[in-house]
Amino acid sequence: MRAAGIAWHPLPYHKYPSALATAWDIFAGTGYALWLAFRYQLGIVHARSYVAAVMALMVKRVIGRRFLFDMRGFWVDERVDGGLWPRQGRMYRVGKWVERRLLLGADRIITLTKASVRELGRLDYLRDRTPHVTVIPTCVDLARFHPGAVSCEHFVLGYVGSVGTWYLFEEVARAFALLRLRIPDAHFLILNRNDHGLIRRALDSAGIPAAAVDIIAAEHKDVPGMMARMNAGIFFIRPVFSKQASAPTKLAEFLGCGIPCLANAGVGDMTELFAEARTGVVVHAFDQESLAKGVDRLLDLTRDPGVRQRCVQTAEGHFSLAHGVEIYRKIYEALEQQ
Repeated sequence: MRAAGIAWHPLPYHKYPSALATAWDIFAGTGYALWLAFRYQLGIVHARSYVAAVMALMVKRVIGRRFLFDMRGFWVDERVDGGLWPRQGRMYRVGKWVERRLLLGADRIITLTKASVRELGRLDYLRDRTPHVTVIPTCVDLARFHPGAVSCEHFVLGYVGSVGTWYLFEEVARAFALLRLRIPDAHFLILNRNDHGLIRRALDSAGIPAAAVDIIAAEHKDVPGMMARMNAGIFFIRPVFSKQASAPTKLAEFLGCGIPCLANAGVGDMTELFAEARTGVVVHAFDQESLAKGVDRLLDLTRDPGVRQRCVQTAEGHFSLAHGVEIYRKIYEALEQQ
């Protein structure tokens, strides 16, 4: 960071008590951001997610800097969908009031999906006042995540990352059990660091023998090489409202490695992306019939000789880190000229 000319000034994060801690962090962060803006003569304040955006908006209001709101998703709705706030509660109402001020006050907005842009367009208070919105999905370094030589010994289904909270691993385990009915010697390779107990319970419940599964707590640097062993990937995410603004990193990593995926509808832009590029399959429900049809379509897709190349091309066109950086650069240049 120093070599790139970046000065980093971290502040401590306070968690308890929740509302007071957040209020203090916003107060301290706003004051420090004002000082930094003066010290470095900053013209743009770039905030990632809502709490930081409140600080950035205050800087804009006080000293007139341009405000880039990298919203990352519908954070207020995520709190509700995650069971942390009641939808009719005071925190939700306050959060939505803050969200309105951030969207109206931003000079530019960055979001992860086209689906979230459509939802923003439905907000009454943004009609005829919609700021410039740019979609930059979660990107991946394609110099690291690229296709490798797939083992021909047996079919390997892959899972990468967390389970629980937003991820529906019990449904994933059931899908793999259905896949083993089609390919009895199929193997399940799971790369996960912290949730092995939950994973094993889900696999046991689905009747999957331990010999058919490898659960590896891989270091991030080793993930691309291990993904090269996979014939297909799988992940299911709770299809709640807030997930329309999500672009799962694992999707970009799978596609960069030439791996088609089985996922579910209602999350970001995946349904449209898979339909357009023929790089994956979505299920619209998690009953046995829907999962079985999804598994069959996934197996058909893996037999397509052109699918790996289409996956890589899709990753290059949508999730390239270099492309994402270039878009950010153009946004900064445009803000500097305002």
